[in-house]
Parts: sequence; structure tokens; C-alpha cells
Amino acid sequence: MSEQQPLISHLMELRTRLMHAFGSVFAVFFAIAYWANDIYHYLSQPLLSVMPESTSMIATDVASPFFAPFKLTLVVAFFIAIPYVLYQIWAFVAPGLYKHEKRLITPLLASSTLLFYAGIAFAYYAVFPVVFGFFTSVAPEGVQVATDINSYLNFVLKLFFAFGLAFEIPIAVLLLCWSGATTVDELKTKRPYIVVGAFVIGMALTPPDVISQTMLAIPMLLLFEGGLLAARIYTPKRDDDEA
Repeated sequence: MSEQQPLISHLMELRTRLMHAFGSVFAVFFAIAYWANDIYHYLSQPLLSVMPESTSMIATDVASPFFAPFKLTLVVAFFIAIPYVLYQIWAFVAPGLYKHEKRLITPLLASSTLLFYAGIAFAYYAVFPVVFGFFTSVAPEGVQVATDINSYLNFVLKLFFAFGLAFEIPIAVLLLCWSGATTVDELKTKRPYIVVGAFVIGMALTPPDVISQTMLAIPMLLLFEGGLLAARIYTPKRDDDEA
């Protein structure tokens, strides 16, 4: 029983943290749900701005005009609540960390949040205009470009998550080196494989077009180099015996 009590207390603590995290997402959702249509209109601007005149987006499903904006609003609420969600994760694992580990976790959480937002912003402002401009320009003659709102939403959300996660590469590199799983010098020797892997990941995470794949792979490689620099600065020095 004495061994079960800590497990039960940890599970209850986990449940509380998860409830707070989900509660924050739904609280933000209900706060911005009134502007669901406006949020969707803002998201659709990169496509609408390059579509031919006298054309517009369409809804092929009866319920799409209602559910698509609210689905987007729920995802936006999650994006906004990410700092608080990460704080709940940190608060759950913090009691089991050493003091020097706690000093590292706080800047990691802040930087990972900013990098995720940077990935989303890069996708919206840099990738979307290029990708949608290319797609609409290569439409065959006689084909009218009229994208379904639900299909468009799924397309851009996939790119958002792909770029948001890809921009977390510096954090992953830093954690790998900091934990001792690898070193900066070992990662440098594997750079050719990482270049190939970046393009493979770009092909797997993005739609089947060369433009979005390349625009994801190149930032991943640059972020990898930034992660190597951060790992060299912040990874604690170890003696040869310890290494």
C-alpha cells in the first residue's frame, strides 16, 4: 500500500494538470468563438488573393460552412493556450528534476513556444503565398479553381503542424546533446545523412509538391545548425572519463 500511494498521488496530479490544460484550451475557444468566421476569412487570404477573379471558395458538404470555422477556432485556441499547456507539463515533472535541470527547462519551454509560433508564421507568410500562387497558376485551361473550405482547412493545418514541429529542431538537438545521447561532433559527422533526412521528412510532412517540401527542408537544416551552436554553448563540459 505504501508503494501504491505515491503512484495514485502522481496519477491524480497528472489528471489535475490535464484538466487545467484542456480547460485553458476550451476557455480560449469560447472567448474567441464569436469571431470564428473572421478567423477563417483571415486564414483563407493567402489563397483568395491569388485565385482568379470571379471565383471563390466553395462548400461541398452541407455542414462545412458551420463546422470548418469552429474547427479552425479550436485549433487556434490550442495554439494560443500552448504556453499554459507547457507550463502544466513543466509543473508536473518539475518535482522530479534537479536544480540545474529546472534552470534549463524554463528557457527551453519559452524558446520551444516561440519556435512553434515562428514555424506557423513562416508557413502563413512565406510558404502559403508561394504554394498557392503556384497551384493556381498551373491549373489546366478550362479548369476553374474553386477550393472546398474543409479541404483547404485540412491542407493548411497539416502545414502548420509540420512547420511548427520542424522549427523545434534546435530544442531536440540541444536536449540530445545535453542528455549525453550524442555530441555536437558526432552530429557534425552525420550532416550528409541529416540533409537527406530533412528532405525525406519534408516530403512526408508536406503535400506532394516540390516547393513546400523544399521550403520545409531548408529551414530544418538551418535550424539544425542553430541547434548545434546552442548545444555547443549550453551543453555542460564533461571530462574524458565521464564521456
